[in-house]
Amino acid sequence: MTRLTGPWLTAPETQRVCAMLEDGGHAAFVVGGCVRNELMGEPVGDVDIATDAHPDRVIALSSAAGLRPVPTGLDHGTVTVIADGTPFEVTTFRKDVQTDGRHAVVAFATDIASDARRRDFTVNALYARRDGTLSDPLGGLDDVMARRMRFIGDAETRIREDYLRILRFFRFHAWYGNPDHGLDADGLAACAVLADGIDTLSKERIGAEMRKLLAAPDPAPAIAAMRHAGVLRHALPGASDAALSLLVHLESANAMTPDPIRRLACLGGEAVATDLRLSRAEARAYADIRAAALSTAPAQELGYRLGPEKGRDAVVLRAALLEQPVDVAQLADITHGAQAIFPVKATDLMPDLSGPELGARLKSLEEAWIASGFALDRAALLDRG
Repeated sequence: MTRLTGPWLTAPETQRVCAMLEDGGHAAFVVGGCVRNELMGEPVGDVDIATDAHPDRVIALSSAAGLRPVPTGLDHGTVTVIADGTPFEVTTFRKDVQTDGRHAVVAFATDIASDARRRDFTVNALYARRDGTLSDPLGGLDDVMARRMRFIGDAETRIREDYLRILRFFRFHAWYGNPDHGLDADGLAACAVLADGIDTLSKERIGAEMRKLLAAPDPAPAIAAMRHAGVLRHALPGASDAALSLLVHLESANAMTPDPIRRLACLGGEAVATDLRLSRAEARAYADIRAAALSTAPAQELGYRLGPEKGRDAVVLRAALLEQPVDVAQLADITHGAQAIFPVKATDLMPDLSGPELGARLKSLEEAWIASGFALDRAALLDRG
């Protein structure tokens, strides 16, 4: 019998919340990503708990046990229970009674089988008691062991309940799928048939999902599958993944941490910042990296103008787009440029120059300084005619 033994499960906080529910006469199962990840040998993050106790009962039991309940999602049966500073989402067993592709109306259920059937993938429908005993109502364990992302029941039915599941299908494959196997054929076919449904989703939901997908160690195969299935053009119109696989290889070769914005800059698109609802900082980073990678500016200048991180991103992305290896000397130039400080200040040119003439002169001197490899000092620049 499969039994979970991870420290996240045996932790006093987890045990305390589960015991609170069980001592109150209710079921308590850890469920979803925490179970999946331990079985796959992946890091475990948040711990979610499913129960047959209704939210008001969870609140009453938590308060009586000295825990702090926070009603974060009562409409969906969720209470966040805080134990010794650690939050646990405790959700009542549910079943869908009405869906429209974006939102679901749910009703409380009494058993894990009903709760499991409303979930998206079999790997997310695994439950365990606090002693580690595993419950697998839908046969998800085999899929976990095979690292296969498979929709629960009929794939098209699951997708029509929430079209975001199309993007989740590719995201979960990128993070957890077997890289030696393709995506599940039935799931991929259903995503292709229903790709238009992505257009009904909010840009915020699409953006959040795409960021998570692109943060995977190697999202290139999943993105390529999205393109073949006609999904990518709905999620990110105008994008091209032609250089993404090489970018991921160059990132690894140069010990770079996966970064979704760098990878977005590789994909491009018609209106990326708007379509994915990037923050102001993300939009600026995306625009800077992509523009620099597509330019012919030398690496030293990129380091000076963008700083070491974005300058490095631009140089590596440029190499991927040109199908070339990364020039180690250019990486050193990035560092040199990032440390350079323009020696001339506006006050050095005043009062002889002011307004637009002052700005133009400063720009001209800065360009000359950059062209010299930052060799010209203040005196040499001010002596220029």
